[in-house]
Amino acid sequence: MESAKNFNLMRALKENGIYVVLLVLLMIIVIKEPSFLSLTNFSNILTQSSVRVIIALGVAGIIITQGTDLSAGRQVGLAALIAATMLQALTNVNKVFPSLGEVPIPAVILLVCVVGALIGLVNGLIVAYLNVTPFITTLGTMIIVYGINSLYFDSVGASPVAGFDPRFSSFAQGFIKLGGFKLSYLTFYAAIASVFVWVLWNKTRFGKNIFAIGGNPEAAKVSGVNVAVNLVMIYALAGVFYAFGGMLEAGRIGSATNNLGFMYELDAIAACVVGGVSFAGGVGTVAGVITGVLIFTLINYGLTYIGVSPYWQFIIKGGIIILAVALDSMKYAKKK
Repeated sequence: MESAKNFNLMRALKENGIYVVLLVLLMIIVIKEPSFLSLTNFSNILTQSSVRVIIALGVAGIIITQGTDLSAGRQVGLAALIAATMLQALTNVNKVFPSLGEVPIPAVILLVCVVGALIGLVNGLIVAYLNVTPFITTLGTMIIVYGINSLYFDSVGASPVAGFDPRFSSFAQGFIKLGGFKLSYLTFYAAIASVFVWVLWNKTRFGKNIFAIGGNPEAAKVSGVNVAVNLVMIYALAGVFYAFGGMLEAGRIGSATNNLGFMYELDAIAACVVGGVSFAGGVGTVAGVITGVLIFTLINYGLTYIGVSPYWQFIIKGGIIILAVALDSMKYAKKK
């Protein structure tokens, strides 16, 4: 009986330990600053989470296939800078391209998504056909993309690109007011992306292939799944999500530099793991990803709200990542 209780306790800790830690952190934040629980803060958290959800959905698909993507943050930054230079106001005296007229927002979305898809395509081809591990592949492309982004940033003046077209500012910063609560347009974009990924993962053959590859690549191959092609597709799709997220982030912040997107990939990976997407492969849900992002953003925002030093925040976030992955490894030890 005693051993059964111990077993159940260990199982509960493996399943919910990370949530207990995060709940304790949240309680500390609320106790220190009760004003944290307000509609304004909740609206800000939801807005900040929205772009992170889009980025995390891209990372999640890769993690499900037992991969990872360290280049996500730098891809976000490149897309943000490209979009920023394309969508400056015509009246901006510091306009990067003075002769460039009014560019339609859909055209810029298409442009940055194509760039993101191409970078993702390169990642996928290297992983799938050259058999380079995702960690090393995306580490290399992370450095390359940052170099390209920095060269582009230098070529356009090496100063923050701002002064956006009002259309773009409204597109990224607009909101609907519901009483005392502001629901940003970004939340709707994140909801659309989430529905798209849910349908993709649960209602298409491609989605079933992603989980089959993550569960057992060899078995998937024997079952007739073209593992290489599907891997290339999932990395390319992730690049599209990073690019769209980067464009929205530039609009939300109101400016862009070559350093935008720094560490975003780690936040996205951590949010995915906290949300139940397993590095063991083959396990993950859209709802889990959204939950993980919301929890992580809540903690980030809360720690800043009560005045915790950014350096301590790095330590806390790093500890959460290690704990989440450790619990995930324990949970799926038998599967491995």
